[in-house]
Amino acid sequence: MRFTPTTFRPLFGRVLAVIVGVVVVLGLAGLVIAGQYEALARFAWAPLFIGVGAFAAFWFPSIAVAEHEVTVRNVFSTVHVPWPAIQRVDTKWALTLYVSDEHRPGGKKVAAWASPAPNRYAAQVGPSKDAKLAAKDQGGAIRPGDLLETPSGAVAFVIRSHWDDLRESGAFDAGVEPGSVRRDWHWPTIIVMGALAVATVLGIVL
Repeated sequence: MRFTPTTFRPLFGRVLAVIVGVVVVLGLAGLVIAGQYEALARFAWAPLFIGVGAFAAFWFPSIAVAEHEVTVRNVFSTVHVPWPAIQRVDTKWALTLYVSDEHRPGGKKVAAWASPAPNRYAAQVGPSKDAKLAAKDQGGAIRPGDLLETPSGAVAFVIRSHWDDLRESGAFDAGVEPGSVRRDWHWPTIIVMGALAVATVLGIVL
């Protein structure tokens, strides 16, 4: 079975991150040019915190759909979900994978920061062909987040299609190995943002 790996990243979020980064750099450069070094030492941490937060929230998150797993990179962690662990895909608020968990009989959810669902009015203005294809993929039911031209709908369609192909081919007969779903924490991002938050507070109160 041939499958082309695909990575989804929100273009709007990446543009927003760049804009915020440029504003932060210009603001700090303005203090340097004006010779406001004391103000720079005290108050530079807040815009740096905003800049780092913007890149963590809008530039890095992604969803990688590969042959053996789906990798969901969020702000503070990355979750690796092998195909057999996926129970269903939902798009109510954002692309959400319901995965099996040996510690939770009902499973658990993995929501993708990079793939939010649109508002409810998107279903009313979505292309009819797009809506029919999404509805067919959902067995007749459709949500705004299932529309193929939305970030959540495009990813959901790819995941559901490949998941169905694997299930029909018998790839899930062996079941899910315990601990196969794993989470990697982004410790550098957590530490840097935590340090900048503390420095921001200290710069204000001292």
